Amino acid sequence: MENTNTASSRFRLNRHVDPLIMALLVALLLLVAFVGIQKPDIFFHPRNLLNIGQATTMLGLVALAQTVVIIMGGFDLSVGSVVGLVSIFVAFAMQSNDSLMVGIMAGLFVGAAAGMINGLLITKGHLEPVIATLGTLAVYRGAAFILTSGAPIGIMSDTFNSIGSGQVLSIPIPVILFLLVIIAFHIFLSKTDVGRNVYAIGGNDIAARLSGINISGYKLGIYTLSGMTAGLAAIVLTARSNAGQPNAGVGLELESITAAVLGGTALTGGKGTVAGTMLGVLILGVLNNAMILLGVSQFYQFVAKGALLIIAVFIQRWLLERE
Repeated sequence: MENTNTASSRFRLNRHVDPLIMALLVALLLLVAFVGIQKPDIFFHPRNLLNIGQATTMLGLVALAQTVVIIMGGFDLSVGSVVGLVSIFVAFAMQSNDSLMVGIMAGLFVGAAAGMINGLLITKGHLEPVIATLGTLAVYRGAAFILTSGAPIGIMSDTFNSIGSGQVLSIPIPVILFLLVIIAFHIFLSKTDVGRNVYAIGGNDIAARLSGINISGYKLGIYTLSGMTAGLAAIVLTARSNAGQPNAGVGLELESITAAVLGGTALTGGKGTVAGTMLGVLILGVLNNAMILLGVSQFYQFVAKGALLIIAVFIQRWLLERE
C-alpha cells in the first residue's frame, strides 16, 4: 500500500513538470559546462558573470514584454527602437533637470507613449501588428538619430549612474530590478483575471470577444505595457553608460522574440510562461558571452542567433503537432 502511494505521489509530481522547461534547463547546464571547460578561468570569473547578468537583464526586460504581446497574439518589432528613443529622452531630461525622478518618469512616459502609439495603430488603424511595429521600428529609431544628429548625449550624474552600475549587498541593482519585474509579470500572467484574459485573447480572440472581453482595450494596454517595460530597460542601459545612445537596443527585437519562442511562447498566441522565457534569456545570454570568449566573429554571431530562432520555431511546431 505504501509503495502504491509513493508511486502515485511521484506520478502527480511528474505530471506538473513541464518537459520543455526540463529540456531548457538541461540545455543551459550543458552550455555552461561546455563554455566552462573551454574557458574556465575567464567564464567563471566574477567580472564575467556580472557581465552576463547585466546583459541578460537588458534582454530579459524586453523579452518579458515581448512574451506578453505574443501570448496575446501580437508582435512588437519596435522594442529595440523604443529603447533607443527612450534613452535619448532620458538623457535630455537629466541634462535639463538633474533629477533622478524626472529622468525615470520621462523614460517610462516616453516608453508607454511609444507603446500606446503601436496599440492605436493596431486597434484603431486596423494594421497588422507586424506591419505597425515594423513601421514604428524605423520611425522611432530615425527620430532618435534626428534628435541627436547621431551623437550620444552625455549625462553627468553619479546618482543616476548608480541605477545601472550600483550594488545592494553585492547584488547589482539592475539584477534586483529585473527580479522584481519577473515576479510582477509572473503574478500578472498567472494569478490575475487580466492575465488569464490575455491568454484567452491569444488562444481564440473571437471566443474571447463573445465572452465580453474588450479586445481593443486589452491590446492597447498590453502594447503600452510593452513600451513601458522597454522604457525601463532603456533607463537601466542609459544609467549604466551615463549617456543617451540613439543606437541603443539595436537587435533586441530579434533576440527578445528568440528568447520568448525558445522558452515555449507560441507564435500563434495563447501559450507561454515567464519561466520559459527567462530560461530562453539565460541560454541566449550565455551563448552570446560564449561566442565572445571563444572569439567567434560578430558576423557568425548574427547567423547563430537567426538559426537559433528558426530551430526554436521548428521544435515548437513539432511539439504542437505531437499534442
